Amino acid sequence: MLQAPDPDRPLREALARHRAFATLLLVIMAGLTLLSYALPAGWPADLLGAAAKAGLVGGIADWFAVTALFRHPLGLPIPHTAIIPAQKERLGRALGNFVANHVFTQADVARTLAGLDVPAIIQRFLSDPLATRPAAEALARLLPRALRSIEDGRAARLFARLLPRLLGGEAGGTVLASALRGLVEGGRHQEVFSFLLEQIRLLLATKEAQLRRAVEERVSEYGGRLVGWAIGASIARRVLSAINNELDKMGPEGSELRVAFDAWIRHEISRMESEPSRAREIGMALRRVLSHETVRTWGWDIWLRLRRVLEEDAANPRGRSIAIIDGILTDLGRRLAEDPAARARLQNMAEEAVIRLLPVAREQIAQFIAGVVAGWDSATLTDRLELRVGKDLQFVRINGTLVGFLVGGVVYAVLRGIFGHAGL
Repeated sequence: MLQAPDPDRPLREALARHRAFATLLLVIMAGLTLLSYALPAGWPADLLGAAAKAGLVGGIADWFAVTALFRHPLGLPIPHTAIIPAQKERLGRALGNFVANHVFTQADVARTLAGLDVPAIIQRFLSDPLATRPAAEALARLLPRALRSIEDGRAARLFARLLPRLLGGEAGGTVLASALRGLVEGGRHQEVFSFLLEQIRLLLATKEAQLRRAVEERVSEYGGRLVGWAIGASIARRVLSAINNELDKMGPEGSELRVAFDAWIRHEISRMESEPSRAREIGMALRRVLSHETVRTWGWDIWLRLRRVLEEDAANPRGRSIAIIDGILTDLGRRLAEDPAARARLQNMAEEAVIRLLPVAREQIAQFIAGVVAGWDSATLTDRLELRVGKDLQFVRINGTLVGFLVGGVVYAVLRGIFGHAGL
């Protein structure tokens, strides 16, 4: 079975090369120290020995310091060594706090957002049908859960209390007037009128026998048994026939009753819009109606039926829910492309939202980084950090060796110049 390539291989190779070079310098310093004792006695041998010893000591000291960060030198449990593995939780918290408070600052985030054209990004996304369609399908899949959440006991009770109050004053009458105005301007009120007439016809057809008996009983009650027996059935037929004839007259467009209905509803809308007292009166009537237990039960039944229809439609890839959401997203993208004011508002909203969420986000970022670092095992943490900073730390060893070599030679030369000899 083939092993996956190591993504850190270049870092490992670079670290190995620099570590080998730093170790080679230590070996050279040790070799020069031995060479100084093999040379004839005199100041050149002493100078070489002093410089080489200082380089060797400096290199070993820096090797110890660098190694102590990641592990115990030579495997010996010397106090205050293997610092990173021993303090990884504190290191994670410190790293998280540093990133959260010094990288994600309000000024830096605000400057980044100001240079980021959020509306353009969203507009490009919404202008792509290949992107909006999956987004619409995903939102449609969330619709059933959102609808079911409304049926939560607390939400239902809150909605039942708020709806009558919201529509139970002058504002309720104004809202109703605006809704009716839209129906009238679109001619939909006549459709509602036709629907009501049709429902009345159906009711009369299904209850015809009961209505006949009721009329016959009234005739008998007021005219006597003989009159009821003789003409009760005939009067019942004539009454029902007259009602149906009147309903038939209301059917055609332009009938007198329809014209009167149109004039009446327009007059009532104007009154609700211009007379606050009338709007309040209508609002109070709405509140009484909506507060009635029967109306609440009826409304809840309608809601349950509507929810089932919406859930079935949302699950259908060819349903209207997905098409409507897709159309809304596309229209939003078109508006962003054509309306500079809308783009400016969206940019401001995005910036304000991010800035407001930033304190909480910073805390979450700090906790996330601390948790990730704390969750690493010591070997993984040591390996990852050493691979990324170990090469630079090897330069500390190299520089310590070379600087020690040079400083040792300079000190020897200065002391010999001053005192005529150097006791090194």
